[in-house]
Amino acid sequence: METADSPPTEVKVKRLMNEEVLRQENAAHLGTGGRSEENCSLGFRPAFYDFATQRIYPSRFADGRLAPCHLLDGLPEEVITDRTASGRVTSVKATVISGFIRNGYFYTRTAAARAAQEWTRAPRHASLD
Repeated sequence: METADSPPTEVKVKRLMNEEVLRQENAAHLGTGGRSEENCSLGFRPAFYDFATQRIYPSRFADGRLAPCHLLDGLPEEVITDRTASGRVTSVKATVISGFIRNGYFYTRTAAARAAQEWTRAPRHASLD
């Protein structure tokens, strides 16, 4: 609780999802398995999850085809917050995050990275001594 003598409480506001956020996420997850290029061989497909509706949206091109990476243009109107004059999606709701879908389950980038690292780690063999 703030008092007249205490400093104001900092409030963090989640940014809208946009192409810059996607670029930053890709840079942060480089080499971890949390990027489409690094985990598609394990069955991960790029997707978005909306916390407000608990819906998963596979990443799609604007024409509806599945996309091999995270693209905003194929998201449905209910999550889009801004477009360019030509109609290209520039941002979506702050409740939307990027991640992956695999076997019907959504994985955050961090969870996908962790799974990719575990699943590609060489198995340990018991000593035959």
